[in-house]
Amino acid sequence: MQLYSIYQQHPEICTDSRIRTNGALFFALKGDNFNANAFAIKALENGCSYAVIDEPEFAIDERFIVVDNVLSSLQQLAQYHRKQLSTKIVGITGTNGKTTTKELIAAVLNQKYNVLYTLGNLNNHIGVPLTLLKLKPEHEIAIIEMGANHPGEIKILAEIACPDFGIITNVGKAHLEGFGSFDGVMNTKAELYDYISNFGKLIFINSGNKFLKEMAYKSGLRNTNQQIEYQLTEDTESTTFVSGKIADCSPFLHMKCDTNSGTIFDINTKLIGSYNAENILAAVSIGNYFGLTDIEIKTGLENYQPQNNRSQLTETNRNKLVVDTYNANPTSMKAAITNFSIMNVQNKTLILGDMLELGTYSRDEHQNIVDLLRELHFENVYLVGPEFKKTDNSYTCFEDVSEILMYLNQNPINNHFVLIKGSRGIKLEQVIGTL
Repeated sequence: MQLYSIYQQHPEICTDSRIRTNGALFFALKGDNFNANAFAIKALENGCSYAVIDEPEFAIDERFIVVDNVLSSLQQLAQYHRKQLSTKIVGITGTNGKTTTKELIAAVLNQKYNVLYTLGNLNNHIGVPLTLLKLKPEHEIAIIEMGANHPGEIKILAEIACPDFGIITNVGKAHLEGFGSFDGVMNTKAELYDYISNFGKLIFINSGNKFLKEMAYKSGLRNTNQQIEYQLTEDTESTTFVSGKIADCSPFLHMKCDTNSGTIFDINTKLIGSYNAENILAAVSIGNYFGLTDIEIKTGLENYQPQNNRSQLTETNRNKLVVDTYNANPTSMKAAITNFSIMNVQNKTLILGDMLELGTYSRDEHQNIVDLLRELHFENVYLVGPEFKKTDNSYTCFEDVSEILMYLNQNPINNHFVLIKGSRGIKLEQVIGTL
């Protein structure tokens, strides 16, 4: 494979012609509003050694590698490279928590192994191959996050990454505009289970989640030697491979876990939210499977510090904030609000932004959230976005983040515990500076 030979000599990949990258291999990808073929020469001028393009008219010398399709070539190169290495691949997907779970697993496994894991949210048809092409022979384990908003996408990513292990964190109502329905979500996420089943690999599964159990069964994963189970339970002395229960959550999550080692150990995390308990257990389960001790698992998880506005506690001079603005959907929004309702803190305020990509389900799902707020007797609520404004509610509503910024500057909030959650497109992180 000629391209792979060139990649071995130039193993750094570049997809942005504006970045100075000496010796890199540039892939001229196309998007809805750009055609990087036209910028390939710029990439070479900025230090790239070769440019992979799929429009021959842009090739002016031997530094241009012409292929049929740049994206397909990138994916095929990544798949081929992955197969040359003995690195064990853990594929992870799910509606909520997959990024946090991925980072928790990495925090645990890093105690013992050389681990590569997906950075940020590079979890799509471009991000997955880019991550795989960072693999080096010294990497013992790689954790590859797989995201999707349309049917068939997890299948493609699994075929590129060829995971040895699979984990689906959960399934919920998200990207309904692309998936069409909750069944569409389940069927797409289950494509990871399908791959694992077809190739005789192993899944880590939350046995307390009826949807995941149903999906695994339909995928043919009915044999216990293909399943490692973990479960959130009130009885830590469970027969499940790994079990745990929530000991406290005010505000940080404190858990008691049992790995059938004969001892129950405490994990005091820096994570906000009881909804992170199953993410913790997933990391405990995988760490235990790969031979880490309870102490090593505990150390990795307790040292993990959430970032990127995911379940973070932020203290300002005037307020304490639970910042969760990376993304939002009906399932995660309900979990965050419910968790906030049981937190033993005073002066609670909620600033909630629209949940995007819900299609025809949007109005009903936003109304469901408003109804939940009423049911839980929240009073200090600010809703941001046109979808929330359409709901039947008595709360203060704003069309966009600029409107609430003006309001907060004129009506400052002091000495409150504030939950800030919404889809990334609403940009609620901008309100942090006013609080």
